[in-house]
Amino acid sequence: MLRQAELTRRTKETEIAATLVLDGSGQIEVDSGVPFFDHMLTGFARHGFFDLHFKAEGDLQVDAHHLMEDAGIVLGQVVREAVGDKAGITRFGAALIPMDDALAQVALDLSGRPFLRYELPTLRSSQVGNLSLHLFREFFQALVNSGGINLHVDLLAGEEPHHAMEAIFKALGRALDAAVRIDDRNRGIPSTKGVLA
Repeated sequence: MLRQAELTRRTKETEIAATLVLDGSGQIEVDSGVPFFDHMLTGFARHGFFDLHFKAEGDLQVDAHHLMEDAGIVLGQVVREAVGDKAGITRFGAALIPMDDALAQVALDLSGRPFLRYELPTLRSSQVGNLSLHLFREFFQALVNSGGINLHVDLLAGEEPHHAMEAIFKALGRALDAAVRIDDRNRGIPSTKGVLA
């Protein structure tokens, strides 16, 4: 059975439609109106082997804040829905990814309990073009809140903002791919409580 989810979310600030196939092959169509964000989502899906169709429109004349936060909400919801009841999944995933000078580590738990640890000490006030990298924290916070994900993002090395964010998104894709993978040894919910909520 194909594990997938589709969602359209409309507010006065944004309209976002997303389809995610966890057991995909890396078929990707992304258009958020923010080219660097598109590049990051593409890397996430390609390295997680997900099929991702993502179309977003928003009040970019203000800035990209609403769009990126709402993108996190939508992506978290489609991940949560596509995983379903979580029976048989590995649950945990981690990846350590280099990108030239950058080294990013992402670890996550599909526990149902949202938590974000986000440590990018060398990129406190960085920008790529006119996009503030601080907005990515808003994206990740929304992702964990709506997806019920415990997520730790650590930039271990790197001064070049593009390389750093690219390493992070590739690591996110690899870590999520590991967490949603079906483990044939696990016949039920991967928790001693018997539930992940």
